[in-house]
Amino acid sequence: MSTFERYLTLWVALCIVAGVALGHFMPGVFHAIGVAEIAKVNLPVAALIWLMIVPMLIKIDFAALGQVKEHWRGIGVTLFVNWAVKPFSMAALGWLFVGYLFRPYLPAAQIDSYIAGLIILAAAPCTAMVFVWSNLTKGEPHFTLSQVALNDSIMVFAFAPIVGLLLGLSAITVPWNTLVLSVALYIIVPVIAAQLLRQRLLASGGEPRLKACLDRLQPVSLIALLATLVLLFGFQGEQILAQPLVIALLAVPILIQVYFNAGLAYVLNRISGEQHCVAGPSALIGASNFFELAVAAAISLFGFQSGAALATVVGVLIEVPVMLTVVWIVNRSKGWYDRGQTAPRVVKEAR
Repeated sequence: MSTFERYLTLWVALCIVAGVALGHFMPGVFHAIGVAEIAKVNLPVAALIWLMIVPMLIKIDFAALGQVKEHWRGIGVTLFVNWAVKPFSMAALGWLFVGYLFRPYLPAAQIDSYIAGLIILAAAPCTAMVFVWSNLTKGEPHFTLSQVALNDSIMVFAFAPIVGLLLGLSAITVPWNTLVLSVALYIIVPVIAAQLLRQRLLASGGEPRLKACLDRLQPVSLIALLATLVLLFGFQGEQILAQPLVIALLAVPILIQVYFNAGLAYVLNRISGEQHCVAGPSALIGASNFFELAVAAAISLFGFQSGAALATVVGVLIEVPVMLTVVWIVNRSKGWYDRGQTAPRVVKEAR
């Protein structure tokens, strides 16, 4: 990683502070940006999210789906955690903490909206930052690539129904048109655009041309991420300063969800006999969130000033620092992991 990428946590922290400060002292500017929308989709945020995720999506070779069979245990564990556990465990945590334990300390009118934001956050597995987390854990690159490609393919079809189901259980009316539009704008269209650009680069100059393009786009992606954070925290600046207790309370179920799902994926991989270089990124993919999509969907569904938008922004607030702690745990526990691998791995090594 470059020096800029290595200190990403610092830049994220500075952008959060800058966004909150600018939102507090220049609310009119952020209000003007906030109303620049079509069909409830904010155009400046949409442009930044595209700049952020398209370079990451260009890296994905969907032909890598053919390599799924090489890491079928890790793939199975990650899919189970991502789609059968994480959205539902977050819904349960949201109902328990926000809907019950913390209810007396939260604005009554926003309770359902906070729970909705937590559900939206958990229903979108991470696609962009996974490459960074995998690199930090010396993860198997083909596994990471195939898992991200598979998750993206599933998310196109599964995100809206899962969110709709769980929000329906939360007694919240779901504007399906807006939800489907968010999926199209932030998954389907960027994936198609990125793959078309990838094929054009490979056809015109092969892998060297593709790598050169990605090297130029990588700073753009990170700058777009930081600019998005400034905007998002600027939109929520007044609420964050006015409701520090709300931020702290919303962080509790998110933290529990991250460590629970990361630990579950890590242990299941160990039990199944999967290699550590697969278990590490599997745990990180299982725990992290596609917060760009989550924030966009929450804003589209409920508006900038909603509790749902605030809940997803809290996810952004803690995503990078918390995932770095998961990386540290995975790396430090490698000796323990290797000592406990079961028969499939032993047989493989013997061969």
